[in-house]
Amino acid sequence: MDEFWAFARDYWWLAFPVIAVAGGFARRWEFSARSRHKRRLEILQAKAALKAATPPKQVAHAAEPKPITKPSPTQPQLEKLFAEHDAVTARWLDYELDVAKLIAYPTISDGRQPLTAAFLRAKKTADRLRPTSPKAHPTDAELAAYASAVTDYEVAFDVAEREARRLRDSDFTETERKRLATAQKLLSVAVDGAATPAERQVAYKRVREELDGLIVVSDEAIVVLEKKVALPLDAAASDAPAD
Repeated sequence: MDEFWAFARDYWWLAFPVIAVAGGFARRWEFSARSRHKRRLEILQAKAALKAATPPKQVAHAAEPKPITKPSPTQPQLEKLFAEHDAVTARWLDYELDVAKLIAYPTISDGRQPLTAAFLRAKKTADRLRPTSPKAHPTDAELAAYASAVTDYEVAFDVAEREARRLRDSDFTETERKRLATAQKLLSVAVDGAATPAERQVAYKRVREELDGLIVVSDEAIVVLEKKVALPLDAAASDAPAD
């Protein structure tokens, strides 16, 4: 016990770098948790908007003819703006829901990156100014503001996407890049139908461990990945010979 207190007296200064490192990990974990929750809400809202924009299938049945109503003069403009808005959102979700793409281009989901942050702000603005439907009757000022927001949204995503593809993992340390590379290799095993169920499950768990605290992976992306991992398992079960 005396030796411990002697060591503590002589090397008390070591506590400061240890505390600093621990604090850095804690802040990074907290940021990751907040980002996952925030991104989940954004993805759910985006998917809901895309679903609402998809016209339902028409069911053939006899019905009384509806009175002919003259479309709003702004309806064609709104339909065009809605399509452009939804196209950018679909491109964004293509990254957000694909773990492989997030690993390959991690800065596309990192709100600390200036260009990604600018894109996310533009998305919020476009979503906020979006009329309730193409049949809405916005004022000229509201229509102009929404059109400008959609243009900004598209441009901001194009810029953020190009930057993410240019940077790839260059903003990460050597150790972090190795973790990303390991996760990418494990991911290919996790969704490989030729691998055994045990191998896929182990690989999937390892992917989650390697990415934890490294990049923001939304809960929705995890659900999509788990379905991909489960598909080979289901296929293997169906191919198994019956007793």
